Amino acid sequence: MILSGMGGATVRAALSAVLGILVIAGCDCSQRYTYEIKEFQVPLDHFSFLINETFNIRYLYNDSFVDKSNDRTPIFFYTGNEGDIELFAQNTGFLWEQAERQRALVIFAEHRYYGKSLPFGSSTFNTSMPEHLAYFTVEQALEDYAMLITFLRNDRQLPVVAFGGSYGGMLAAWFRMKYPHLVAGALAASAPILQFSGITDCDIFYKIVTSVFENAYNKNCSANIAKSWKLFETLGASEAGKKQISDAFHLCNALKTDEDLKKFLNYVEEVYTNLAMVNYPYNSSFLAPLPAYPVRQVCYYLKELQTTDASLLHAMSSALAVYTNYTQSAKCLDISVNSNADESGWDIQSCNQMVMPICSNSSETMFRTSSWNFKDYAEKCYKNYRLTPKPYDIILRYGGRNLEATSNIIFSNGLLDPWSGGGVLQTPNDKVFVIILPEGAHHLDLRHTDPADPPSVRDARDKEAAIIARWIQDF
Repeated sequence: MILSGMGGATVRAALSAVLGILVIAGCDCSQRYTYEIKEFQVPLDHFSFLINETFNIRYLYNDSFVDKSNDRTPIFFYTGNEGDIELFAQNTGFLWEQAERQRALVIFAEHRYYGKSLPFGSSTFNTSMPEHLAYFTVEQALEDYAMLITFLRNDRQLPVVAFGGSYGGMLAAWFRMKYPHLVAGALAASAPILQFSGITDCDIFYKIVTSVFENAYNKNCSANIAKSWKLFETLGASEAGKKQISDAFHLCNALKTDEDLKKFLNYVEEVYTNLAMVNYPYNSSFLAPLPAYPVRQVCYYLKELQTTDASLLHAMSSALAVYTNYTQSAKCLDISVNSNADESGWDIQSCNQMVMPICSNSSETMFRTSSWNFKDYAEKCYKNYRLTPKPYDIILRYGGRNLEATSNIIFSNGLLDPWSGGGVLQTPNDKVFVIILPEGAHHLDLRHTDPADPPSVRDARDKEAAIIARWIQDF
């Protein structure tokens, strides 16, 4: 166990430091964008006066842009989300570019329970110890970040701008809402803070994914995908058919049972949603190594409407290989791993507060029909983690659509991003900025500047930079 008594001592920080070199695809940044990997001690439970255990969260630190003569140095603070913090540092080039421009201190903070910031070490996710998951909440993570900022400011009044994308964007927005005395403003890119029960229709996500595929090449692409589900289910009904699927997709572990088939279908479904999210205009490796506009590449193999089972199976195998083996380095397909993100931690969060309903209708999308059934969902959460999800907890704490009192937040959303359906698309007042990117995928504006960026993305970054500069100036 990595816990230690905190007692009444002042928080200890920077317990260790390691030099890291940032590699951003398409950017010659390695000399400018290096960082130290540090650790910071936080309470296991910020909200108890009886529990005194502590553990360490990691953060990345770069002060190479800082003007030492400036006593109001800005802090650009990335609110880490569901994964190793170095992954997000490698995919948030806009923060680095603006930090260089504004002479800011750069901090990427790792979210508790992700990466190496594990409160109970190797037993953090031990299913026989569900009590270990009690401190895995948005509020505990935000309090970690608040303590870290307080330490970094060291009694100085320094402007802090929070940055985040996706769940990290949600955290950045909520961080500004809950700690306005610490955070001058926040850029919340592709932050679906409205993707909760009673606010956003559960079917909007898959409708947007389908639209992305329909418009990538031609509508035969989504039509073939829609037909493939029945093919997979028909083949999967027999042992010979399961082998046919396993061989066609070069599965590492052949399908043997109906549960195996279910896992395969869920995997394929998630591949399509991931492709829509990272449909960037250049090669990338955020979720997987991919070519530019990967959805278009997938749909190239599906541009002809397939009329036989054999041709459809072959076309689907070729299409999915764009995501699963673009580099052609994989000898087989492991369907237990879908992306570089930490899905195990997110599965747990979605069973406490982050209950974001998703459903689909096969008559309106290219996906199988699936309903949202909270009772079944809650039973599965309790079975897996002994957790009882609270579907309205986030709305209670952060207001849902009631954002009238909010200020100094940029909500940016790309209309090619499936999560934009749960994003803030209309501003509640003149201090909240809504920026729409018609040609943007998932938090594309947070990524590094690239010659292939569409005009709407370049325009969005210019607007964001001007707003952030104004926040710093007005601080």
